[in-house]
Amino acid sequence: MSETPTAPTLFTGHLWCPTEGEVDALLVAHGRILAIDADARDHAAGIPDLDRVDIAAGVLVPAFGDGHAHPLFGGLEREGPQIRPQHSVEGIVAEVARWAGAHPDAEWITGASYDSSLAPEGLFDARWLDAAVPDRPVALRAWDYHTMWVNTRALELAGITSATAEPILGEIPRRDDGSVLGTLREWGAVDLITAVAHDWPMETKLRALEWAARAYAGLGVTWVQDAWVEPETVEVYLEAARQDRLPIRFNLALYADPRHWPDQLPTFEETRRRVNELGHPHLTANTVKFFADGVVENATGALLQHYCGCPGEFGMLVWEPELLKRAVTDVDAAGFQPHIHTIGDRAVRVALDALDAAHTTNGPRDRRAVLAHLQLVDESDRIRLASLGVVANAEPLWSQLDALMNVLTVPRLGEERADTQYPWASLRALGIPMSFGSDWPVSSADPLEGMAVACSRQTAEREPAGGWTPHQRLSTTEALRCYTAAVAYQAFRTAGRLAVGCDADFAVLSADPRTLDRPRDLDTIRVIGTWVAGRPVQSTTAPSTFDA
Repeated sequence: MSETPTAPTLFTGHLWCPTEGEVDALLVAHGRILAIDADARDHAAGIPDLDRVDIAAGVLVPAFGDGHAHPLFGGLEREGPQIRPQHSVEGIVAEVARWAGAHPDAEWITGASYDSSLAPEGLFDARWLDAAVPDRPVALRAWDYHTMWVNTRALELAGITSATAEPILGEIPRRDDGSVLGTLREWGAVDLITAVAHDWPMETKLRALEWAARAYAGLGVTWVQDAWVEPETVEVYLEAARQDRLPIRFNLALYADPRHWPDQLPTFEETRRRVNELGHPHLTANTVKFFADGVVENATGALLQHYCGCPGEFGMLVWEPELLKRAVTDVDAAGFQPHIHTIGDRAVRVALDALDAAHTTNGPRDRRAVLAHLQLVDESDRIRLASLGVVANAEPLWSQLDALMNVLTVPRLGEERADTQYPWASLRALGIPMSFGSDWPVSSADPLEGMAVACSRQTAEREPAGGWTPHQRLSTTEALRCYTAAVAYQAFRTAGRLAVGCDADFAVLSADPRTLDRPRDLDTIRVIGTWVAGRPVQSTTAPSTFDA
């Protein structure tokens, strides 16, 4: 299975990238850039069946990458009740009732992603959903995907009662009388529901994944790191590849669970073998995903100092530090790229200790280990990020004072510590390679929206006027580099640049990002064309679904 060859193509007009600058012409053949500038025109002159593409409007740039996302989750959100557009508890309940009424044969009502800030401390009551659907189970994921809100019927089917003990790696909040509230936090609790909930049919999953891929293409994204892949998800990707339903490129990060380690490692190696054997050019499985901690909004992000108003509460480490060291060392020795979710500063430190152990045990190699999110990073650990050659994967849309930040995050951290979050400029100043991602569907998959926030630190309402923590803003050129060349570096790809030998993955933007007077207006630019390996890709756009 391979990409269909196309005739050599000469791209001319307005071509630019943050590493090479302005380019006069690109000659593309066999999916790669064969020549640039005058050499491209000279070579093209002798090709009889040459195709030509003139970028007369807008600007051609290297295609974007998404260094951390969950495409199948995002695609499946379209299949259930439309929770994300709802801006009140009442709106969510009404939408659940509407969908349940329209689907009387559905055994389970499942959906995502509700806004945790709509209820005090992010705690939602099962009785609110009972009012909409009392007789069938309802399970809704919050937009952080670490939290679930369920109705009473779902709790009953899962056997969760007031007598249920707190699970390992999870929390079951209770009412004052000890009864279960209906909000479940982290895997140990959420898995009690997913173990009994229905699963979508394979064709539904394939449709969702293909839709997500084409929607990504509509945003100019041609490579995505799926950052949470379990065995059943592997089968969806393999079948999509067999049916040629992957119009863009995906790398799978296989989810490592401390409750099942080290038994998972042989399965990971077998999965990589199966993907390699299939040989689809748009699918790889070279990465293993670890969660070092949870999220600040749940008070499960692991911190070096306690949460505000909660002495002795430092959050949750998903892995015991010594076990994480052994697991990261093992996957590194097997040739996988470690990719570690690190929200809190303690999680960052524990992850760096694990990567240091892998380096010491296995010796130096070009491992390009990834720490994702990096919401809080202690000053001393920023130097360690640089010395260990870690790729800092950042989600730029999070670096704004939106409702989630103001209602849940800042109160848990306090103003002073909250202002140290997302230190993008500080990390770049140390020479740390920084890639950008979306964590979609947690937040919007649109790179131009991410660039707008990275360069302004402002909300969609352009607040605050000077930007939140403005010293951490990035330039437009730097932000574009983080979405292109830096993601390609994370992916071990020769891509993300307009240079000879690079993959011919391009996006055409409606305007040159450098021409805007206000960086926050970057989100007004649109993608008007996307190429993968020199071929235009048919895309599907659905802005309401991709919005944060």
